[in-house]
Amino acid sequence: MFKNRLYYELKPYLPYRFRMALRRTLARRTRQVYADVWPINEAAGQPPDGWPGWPEGKKFAFVFTHDVEGPEGLAKCRQLMQLEMDLGFRSSFNFVPEGDYIVPSELRAELTHNGFEVGVQDLHHDGKLYRSRRDFAENAVWINRYLKDWSAVGFRSGFMFHNLDWHHDLDILYGSSTFDTDPFEPQPDGVNTIFPFWVPRPKFETRNSKSEFRDPQFDAPRSTLHAPKRPGYVEIPYTLPQDSTVFLLLREKTTDIWTRKLDWIAEHGGIALVIVHPDYLRFDGEKPSPRTFPVELYRQFLEYARRQYANKFWNPLPREVAVWYRGYVSKNLVAEELSAATSCATLPRPLAGRSAAVVVYSGHPNDARPRREAEALLAEGMSVDYICLEDDHAAAGEEVRGRLRVTRLPIKHRRKGKAAYLIRYPSFILRSLFLLAARSCSRRYDIVHVHNMPDVLVFGALMPRLRGARVILDLHDPMPELYQTIFHVPPTSVMVKLLKLIEKWSIGFADLALTPNKAFREAFCSRGCPRSKIQIVMNTPDEAIFSPNGSEAETRSATPQRTKFRVMYHGLIAERQGLVTAVQAMKLLADRAPGIVLDIYGSRTAHLDVVEHMIKDLGLEDTVRYKGKRRLEEIPDEILQADLGIVPNPRTPFTEINLPTRIFEYLAMGRPVIAPRTRGILDYFSEGEILYFEPDNPDDLARVILQARDCPEVTDTILHRGIEVYRRHLWNDESRRFVGLVENLLENAQSGR
Repeated sequence: MFKNRLYYELKPYLPYRFRMALRRTLARRTRQVYADVWPINEAAGQPPDGWPGWPEGKKFAFVFTHDVEGPEGLAKCRQLMQLEMDLGFRSSFNFVPEGDYIVPSELRAELTHNGFEVGVQDLHHDGKLYRSRRDFAENAVWINRYLKDWSAVGFRSGFMFHNLDWHHDLDILYGSSTFDTDPFEPQPDGVNTIFPFWVPRPKFETRNSKSEFRDPQFDAPRSTLHAPKRPGYVEIPYTLPQDSTVFLLLREKTTDIWTRKLDWIAEHGGIALVIVHPDYLRFDGEKPSPRTFPVELYRQFLEYARRQYANKFWNPLPREVAVWYRGYVSKNLVAEELSAATSCATLPRPLAGRSAAVVVYSGHPNDARPRREAEALLAEGMSVDYICLEDDHAAAGEEVRGRLRVTRLPIKHRRKGKAAYLIRYPSFILRSLFLLAARSCSRRYDIVHVHNMPDVLVFGALMPRLRGARVILDLHDPMPELYQTIFHVPPTSVMVKLLKLIEKWSIGFADLALTPNKAFREAFCSRGCPRSKIQIVMNTPDEAIFSPNGSEAETRSATPQRTKFRVMYHGLIAERQGLVTAVQAMKLLADRAPGIVLDIYGSRTAHLDVVEHMIKDLGLEDTVRYKGKRRLEEIPDEILQADLGIVPNPRTPFTEINLPTRIFEYLAMGRPVIAPRTRGILDYFSEGEILYFEPDNPDDLARVILQARDCPEVTDTILHRGIEVYRRHLWNDESRRFVGLVENLLENAQSGR
């Protein structure tokens, strides 16, 4: 099927000069044979039926894309971006997720900030993506993760290999792996059109749901999540010959081929899409090389287009073409989407009819992560036994709501020193162990989902496991680091060493371990826990609760004008949360910039007494105000009344690797947030994506608060970037990932893996 496929398989083993000599020999004959259809195939100029023309009455569309193949190209991206900006153009840069380079998040952020687009190009760019249907499906899981992490909606294959039906495995708005005509490509089957077109999802699909895949965050086997169920995607073919073909393969010294094809496309009202590789551009000051051509040729082409077709073409990003074209075919899509929704609703759900037990040393529904994960299982048709503590809102006993049964044991969570933990932990562990054992005699659990702390709680799932249940240990926090932080003991403490040993045993007992961020996972792995067993499901806000009406900009402007600049803290009031630093910073601001106030929300604790005494001693009663506890559902409204959120954590063994959910909660509601410059946060937010301060430094915290108030334009820019990070980690996506992991765990159990 693929012409010249053998060449691309052998490419890594052939010297460059030999490869190019061979290709040029073949290209001379190819150019003669296909002279009647390359570079112009007249049949491709026919517009589709009912074609409405381009937006704003433009004559044609002009789209620029760049495929970055290696480190040399990566180093030239900023120069290429600046060249196009100087001439008034915008383009899409397509990066290889797992090629010979790592794409800096700062570069992606800079591109999107300047109005450019970031797309995903292949996975490894080794020509092997389409070796088999199974291989493609496996790699699609990985590609989808990069699409999500990069906030990308477009995909292009390496070497322009393509199978448009297989691309439905990808979570994309558009693909761009085809061309109108190009006999020089290894898969030379052109689509014979210079217009975008719709690729509907096939009515019948076959998938191997039990094949084993890898998680793109790390080198570990995992099973597939469900492929996206969109009704289809837009395919945007490239229509101008590739730069490598024109200038490197055919050794053209002018842009005549490009300009002639551009004139023809403009005459027929199609889309002129060009691929320029920054790897092959030779900028001023670079030595001549057979692998590059002068950037001046590309500049001449852009200037020709701007001069010849001023105000006559539309220069959208590829994603803008896809959005517009999808709207054009929306009338037909309505029926397709309804049909797809109906078919999805009737598909069998792998978890339907199964049962799970959830064990958590906290109350329900106050502890958000266990509650939301249980709700995700319920939504998939599972029955859930939820075993937890008695809390302030509900007494001990049993509550049944549909397929959810909540059992509250007569134990309350009290933070009153080591003695309280030594009494209550064993009591809860034994009670939950006997309760699960008793219930296992009358019903068989498929999953037992245990949330730490403590880690040893997982052994309460012994009886269900003996009866075939799979055990998940959800590691909210690493206990050794938290113990060091709470009780101020060194890492050499006997108790810390014991906690590390228990942690290792507990993870070993579980079939799967979950944790909410990268730094936690690295801490567990550094102590000998198997990397393949630990998966990340982030603890981000529930969009059903943390969702402002309208955009973040509208929400901010809709906030009533206030005479005071309101800073907000909400959450646990404990020493490790750094409220002492926050109060000290407010004292500095009270002297320098009156009118800034701090409102604190949270349950009353012993540490609050310390904070309130400090407030009184410093005379800050009107500046720092304790506002009491709020239910989770009330927090978003309070955030909307604030100007700024703070997470004033000090630097401790625990906070150094923690990623507070409160950061995402402020961003979800369109409010800027100040956080400490610690590893757990820097793993997700680069400099310039949230406001950072140096932990344990009230002077620096005061400085950043003042900067947030006095430099609103800078603050809003940082806020916008932070919101983009948040949108890459929505709970809706994380919950789907969680459900997929549970499904895979059960599938592997059935297949004996």
